[in-house]
Amino acid sequence: MRVWIVFLLCLAGHAMAAPTEEELIVEEPVTEEPVVEETEVGANPVQIEVGDFDEAIEVVEDEVAENPCLNHHCKKGKVCEVDDSNTPMCVCQDPSTCIAAEAEFEHVCGTDNKTYDTSCHFFATKCTLEGTKKGHKLHLDYIGPCKFIEPCMDNELNEFPLRMRDWLKNVLVTLYERDEDNNLLTEKQKLRVKKIYENEKRLQAGEHSLDLLAHDFEKNYNMYIFPVHWQFGQLDQHPVDGYLTHTELAPLRAPLIPMEHCTTRFFEQCDADSDNYIALEEWATCFGIKEQDVDKDLII
Repeated sequence: MRVWIVFLLCLAGHAMAAPTEEELIVEEPVTEEPVVEETEVGANPVQIEVGDFDEAIEVVEDEVAENPCLNHHCKKGKVCEVDDSNTPMCVCQDPSTCIAAEAEFEHVCGTDNKTYDTSCHFFATKCTLEGTKKGHKLHLDYIGPCKFIEPCMDNELNEFPLRMRDWLKNVLVTLYERDEDNNLLTEKQKLRVKKIYENEKRLQAGEHSLDLLAHDFEKNYNMYIFPVHWQFGQLDQHPVDGYLTHTELAPLRAPLIPMEHCTTRFFEQCDADSDNYIALEEWATCFGIKEQDVDKDLII
């Protein structure tokens, strides 16, 4: 899979923006899952660069063997060092060795409501707290400096999936339009999106009233089944097991929270049995997909 495309950010902001400027921020629940172990999660326009969540350090396979750290993977927040016997080992990175942020968007907010200069500073700090109660509860909350989180009301929570479903559909259509080399969608995926793209009844991308979005979902329900499954498949990467962890949700959730203040409560509600895992069936239910239409083959 390919990492998200920068030029789709505009589409994401346009299609998913809340009706008012007040719907900007949200609190993030603390789970027992780590918040950093991500692999590539596909072409999703609001996902940040995979490297910001990837705990594995990329290595050059053909480098000389005298430096064992070149082929040794460490999680984000750790660096490789060798002991007296030249054996590689991962140790916590000193936060002071992280490169300082050059822009405000590089800051991140932790669940401790503290702004960290960069994701490097956050993960290095979290590593130093491993084994402590504070470290266990500390996760990356969202991208950007910490700010006031406006509560998500019940009526707003009900409106959230209306915009999210429409946004996912438009993301796939845009990828289909721009995918000339099959690097964004597989042939199987393109065939499914083609049916949506060519349907003259498709609601075009743009800002629409909630009533119109609800009406379109009712009348064109089948157009939304695959986009909901597709997003689950893009996130379920570490490992591919049919469940989404707090970590796997991070590339979607962290950049989305500042734009949609109901994001956290929505994902929390999706975990119907509160086991810290969101199964495909739970995910589909959150988006209004009927039980008989949940199909694991659609996420492959």
